[in-house]
Amino acid sequence: MSASVLEASRGSDTATPASFEALQLSVPTLAAVRALRWQAPTPVQVRAVPLLLAGRDVAVQAQTGSGKTAAYGIPLVERVRASAGGLQGLVLVPTRELALQVGDHLRSLGQGHRVRVARVYGGASMAAQRDALRQHPHVVVATPGRLLDFLRQGVFRLGSVRTVVLDEADRMLDMGFLPDVERILRATPGDRQTALFSATLPPEVTGLVGRTLRDPVWVRIQGPVPTVEGVRQFYVEVAEQDKLQALRVLLRTEAVQSALVFRRTQRGAQKLADALARKQPTAALHGGMRQRARFAALREFASGRVPVLVVTNVAARGLDLPQVSHVVNFDMPEDVETYVHRVGRTARAGATGIAITLVGQYDMEMFDRLRRVVGTRWERHPLNLYARSP
Repeated sequence: MSASVLEASRGSDTATPASFEALQLSVPTLAAVRALRWQAPTPVQVRAVPLLLAGRDVAVQAQTGSGKTAAYGIPLVERVRASAGGLQGLVLVPTRELALQVGDHLRSLGQGHRVRVARVYGGASMAAQRDALRQHPHVVVATPGRLLDFLRQGVFRLGSVRTVVLDEADRMLDMGFLPDVERILRATPGDRQTALFSATLPPEVTGLVGRTLRDPVWVRIQGPVPTVEGVRQFYVEVAEQDKLQALRVLLRTEAVQSALVFRRTQRGAQKLADALARKQPTAALHGGMRQRARFAALREFASGRVPVLVVTNVAARGLDLPQVSHVVNFDMPEDVETYVHRVGRTARAGATGIAITLVGQYDMEMFDRLRRVVGTRWERHPLNLYARSP
């Protein structure tokens, strides 16, 4: 299933309509928007809403805070036929907190359409959620694990679903939910409309798009790439199988006070942290960990007792870690913006920092793209694992 359209835009040059009326929304939806005091649609809403209203499958890359919930929420409530009854819309999210937030947004947007919304997530009473599902909601917002529990119990079915939204797909990947997501999608009609939203596009997410979306339109909303002040940026060319050895040497020879080491997946982060921990204090931080273990890892790192924290992109979002002296890209970032966000974890509050990217033989395409952007600011690191002794 190939993407037929590519829409790439930057926030700085995207033409935004002056009002939501320009999106040709119904009177109840416009009333809901006014009640929410939204002044004008954001770039992601401008791009995605008309496509979703037209029934297209859409894959959207947009950052958190870009207005993506309304970008799929508005078309979702517009397309629900309240008089028809039955479950028509399904929104899959990675966390309880997001399920609550999205559910609140959809209830507000759909009030004038008499859209009933149920929220299904772990860590809460199954009995109460089972009762909510038996009230025949039009839209369900769910985390994958809890939704599968109810499907196995036969509480409800997905055969009438017309639209599925996968929100924060990269975070669901990081938390190990993608197999569950695909099981859920197989229980929905093949002719459903599907929308995927993700801040980053690792290969596993683009693979999911190819397997599950029908002739999708790609929408990329990117702000201007920021500069990273106060960071010396290095790269090390090394064979893929030697990356672990190179990292160990760097951590031993650099003046590392505290280092964030980035990996692409939670399994990779845990495996690398376990390997490093055999020789020096190291912790992991990823979505597959229990909340208590995540807090413990952060406390150990912030206190300095554990100077190395191996993280994934998604797990590192929103962390306030001002004392990071080094950032190491063990896995090449997926795109330029991901690189900038990773590197920006050091040199906070006017401090200086060092960022080092390990470049293996499979990283050359992204390496060339980054080198064109970073330019002369990217220095070759003096580390050479393959130098012969004199």
